[in-house]
Amino acid sequence: MMNPVTAAQISSSEKLSAKAAQFTESVIREMTRLALAHNAVNLSQGFPDFAAPEEIKAAAREAISRDVNQYAITWGAKSLRNAIAEKFARQHGIEIDPEREITVCCGSTEAMMSAMMAIINPGDEVVVFEPFYENYGPDAILSGASPRFVRLRASGGESTAGAGNWSFDPDDLARAFTAKTKAIILNTPNNPTGKVFTRAEFEIIRDLCIRHDAFLITDEIYEHMLYDGAQHISGATLEGMRERTITINALSKTYSVTGWRVGWAIAPPGVTSAIRKVHDFLTVGAAAPLQEAGVVALRSPDSYYTQLASKYLERRNRLLGILTAAGFRCFKPQGAYYIMTDISGFGFANDVEFARYLVKEIGVAAVPGSSFYHNAADGAQQLRFTFCKKESTLAAAENRLAKLRRGA
Repeated sequence: MMNPVTAAQISSSEKLSAKAAQFTESVIREMTRLALAHNAVNLSQGFPDFAAPEEIKAAAREAISRDVNQYAITWGAKSLRNAIAEKFARQHGIEIDPEREITVCCGSTEAMMSAMMAIINPGDEVVVFEPFYENYGPDAILSGASPRFVRLRASGGESTAGAGNWSFDPDDLARAFTAKTKAIILNTPNNPTGKVFTRAEFEIIRDLCIRHDAFLITDEIYEHMLYDGAQHISGATLEGMRERTITINALSKTYSVTGWRVGWAIAPPGVTSAIRKVHDFLTVGAAAPLQEAGVVALRSPDSYYTQLASKYLERRNRLLGILTAAGFRCFKPQGAYYIMTDISGFGFANDVEFARYLVKEIGVAAVPGSSFYHNAADGAQQLRFTFCKKESTLAAAENRLAKLRRGA
C-alpha cells in the first residue's frame, strides 16, 4: 500500500485529464475578470450591456409566476421547439420536425459540445477555420477529435475603407479534409472576424462534405447582425446538405440575453437522437421559464430584426471611428458584433503585452488576437474589440483611448 508521503509527492498533473492539459482557460473570460479588477471599460467579452426587450423579460417573469419552475422535457419544451421550427421555416424555407430534429440545450456552447460528442469517435478529425471562436478547438479535443485548421486571410480591407475580406484558399481547405474527417465547423457571421460566408464559399464546403461524407456544423448565432448588404446563408439550405448539417443557435445574441443560456441544435433525426442522449447526461435541460420566454422572443416581428441590424450598424461605425482615431488599423466586419484590429503600429512585442497595457494603464479591455489561432504567433499583432455596448460605454472607451498614441 502506498504511504501518504509518497502519494502526496505524485504530481497532480499525472492525475488529471490529458485532454484538459491541451488548452487553457478562456482568454475572453479572463479579460472580463481583468476589466473588473482594473475598473476598465469592457470591450472584450461579447455580452450586450443594454436591456433585453421588455416583452421577453415580461414573458420570463410571467412564466415564473405561473410556476413553470420544474424540469421541462429534456430535449426542450414543446412550445419552444415549435417556435424554433416555425422561425426556421419562415426564415429559410425548410420545414423542421420539432419532435425529431430539435434539441434545446444550455446555450449554444452546450449545443455545440453535445453535437460534437454525439458524432465523434476516437481518431476522427474536425476542420476549423481560423481565426476561430476560442471554444471550437477545446470542443474538438474534449469530444476526442483532432482539429485541423484552415486560415482565413484578410485581404483588400485592412482599414475602414472597405470590408475585411477574410477568405480561404480552396486548395488549403481541400487538403484539410482527409479520410478521417468527421465534420467541419463553420461560424457565419464569424466571431472574431465579422466575415459572412458567401454562397460560392458554401458550395466549395458543401462539395467537400459530400465527397468525404462529413458533417457540416454551423454556428449561426449572429445571423441577424449583417451590414453593407451581406446576406446570411444557413448551411442546411444548400442542395445535398439537409441531411448532413447540424445547425447551432441560441437566444443569447439576437435577444441580448447571454446569461439565460438557452440554445439549440437542429439536425436530422438520427443525429438528433444521439445529441439528445449526450445533452441529457450533460445538463438534463435548459431553464424552463426561460424556454417559455424564448417562445415570445422567436415570434418577434420582422421589424425587430431589421431594427436590431440597424442599431448594430450604428454601433459598428461608432467603434470603427473610435479605434481608427486611436491609431488602430481595423478590419471592417460584415456581420456579428466584433472588430479585429492590427496593432503593429503601436510597437508592442505582442498582443498579450498590449492587451494588458490597455486594461491596466488605459482602462479599456480587449481580447488578444492570439487566442483565436492555434499558433499564437499568427495573432500576435491583433486585438478584438466588441461593439455590443450602449453609447455611454463606447463614449467612455473613446475618452480613455484618446490617451493612446502610436509608438506608445
